[in-house]
Amino acid sequence: MKKALIAVAVAAVTALALTACGSGGSDTKTTTGASGGPLNIGNFADVTSWDPSLADIGFDGPYLSAVYDPLVSVDGDGKPTPALATSWKVSDDFLKVTMTLRTGVKFSDGEAFDAAAAVKSLDYLKKGARSGEAYENVSKFVAVDDKTLEIDLTKRDDTLLYFMGIGRSWMMAPKAIAAGTLAKTPEGSGPYTLESSSVAGSEYHFKKVANHWDAKQFPFDPLAIYPIQDATARDNAMASGQINVNYADDTALKQAKENNWNVAAKVSGWVGLQFTDRAGEKFKPLGNEKVRQALNYAFDGASILKSVGSGAGAVSNQVFPDGTPGNVKSLNSKYTFSIDKAKSLLADAGYANGFELHMPMSQVFQVWQPVVDQTFGQLGIKVTWDDMQYMDYQKNAPTYPMFVSFLAMDSNPVATVQRMINLPQWFNPTPQVDKFPDVQAQVAKVLSADPSDQTAQIEKLNTLVTGKAWFDVWYQANNSYVSTSNIQITPVTGMMFPTLRQIAVKG
Repeated sequence: MKKALIAVAVAAVTALALTACGSGGSDTKTTTGASGGPLNIGNFADVTSWDPSLADIGFDGPYLSAVYDPLVSVDGDGKPTPALATSWKVSDDFLKVTMTLRTGVKFSDGEAFDAAAAVKSLDYLKKGARSGEAYENVSKFVAVDDKTLEIDLTKRDDTLLYFMGIGRSWMMAPKAIAAGTLAKTPEGSGPYTLESSSVAGSEYHFKKVANHWDAKQFPFDPLAIYPIQDATARDNAMASGQINVNYADDTALKQAKENNWNVAAKVSGWVGLQFTDRAGEKFKPLGNEKVRQALNYAFDGASILKSVGSGAGAVSNQVFPDGTPGNVKSLNSKYTFSIDKAKSLLADAGYANGFELHMPMSQVFQVWQPVVDQTFGQLGIKVTWDDMQYMDYQKNAPTYPMFVSFLAMDSNPVATVQRMINLPQWFNPTPQVDKFPDVQAQVAKVLSADPSDQTAQIEKLNTLVTGKAWFDVWYQANNSYVSTSNIQITPVTGMMFPTLRQIAVKG
């Protein structure tokens, strides 16, 4: 999925903004009252598409959640919660999910929402270029009756409800799906409708739907979303009162302190080196576990987090998000910084004088390039940087044995297992799990474990791959959000920008 790439872009925007001067100013003019008041969101990117099959989980959440309702939502911990599906039951063999659907809901074009409409949306999402990832293990969707939906699976899938909840179960009007008009004119059953006064790429205005079934969840009126890519411009918009919710860089966090605004933060992605050839099939040194371990010891994650990440994150050597199931706290000190230990391991592996390699580089990663140059220089590793445009990075970076990465993480630990370890992704096209029988066996235990034992099995897998230096994680970086005093945001690891369901009036 592209959300991992988006994490890279956002990290770059944040990092580049660290040198911006803080600006003062009073609390924004568009504050909320007890009943809600205006909500003006400053997003860091324009909507990818109003068509949920083409939209991105990363930053499209605020846009799509305004006009569409999901079958399933998530809470702040990424756990699935009811929405248009009021409840569900998973069969004993894990191959069938039966959902009870909400009744009395209508789409903005007047069509009724029922199980048949849900099937049309889900079939459409399954075929989607981006949304299809959530439904790879689904064989069919069945409308049992008007308010009962059945999802049949080809094999157990513990990530299905999670993916549906973070942005892959938006329900669309059947006629709009058939007409192919969703990308231009969204038709959902959401709490708002897109107004004609909106200016694509600049500002989007929404009208509140009267008598929406979940109106209490969406108290704000009116609603506007402003895509402002430049962080300084976004911070200025917050200071002037144009927006009252902002994706925060260092300047925004300083503004919040000066103005007594609310700050919400949660780890979003890990920063470090992504290895693509752990078996050493194309680049022999990485096939040696001691070399990978040496690289883990060589980078001072705490210092990098402080100097480059402004301390906004958690020092960690693992890819399971801090504070979530599967994360093993003791692993955060697995590779305590030691150049001497790194040199000793390289010598034991037969690379006392280091080695040579090429690595990709793009402007968005240059903030970390000096750290790599300095560290590799101490180890005798000679790196040649192949410069390329940012948009070429996703295509080219995985062809190198390792590359500097900022990869988005997931709240759901099984999703982490699948995306970071087991299944091909753009950043890990050949996982090579089959080259490590102990890892392969433990992955199988995770995917077949009884729910009561699954977290323990995931922790064992995490301990195993971290010990094998499957990655070189320096730290886990936060996503941070600033809001005016009466607005509270609940960040979700797995979403670069929260949906409207995670934005509430602060009591």
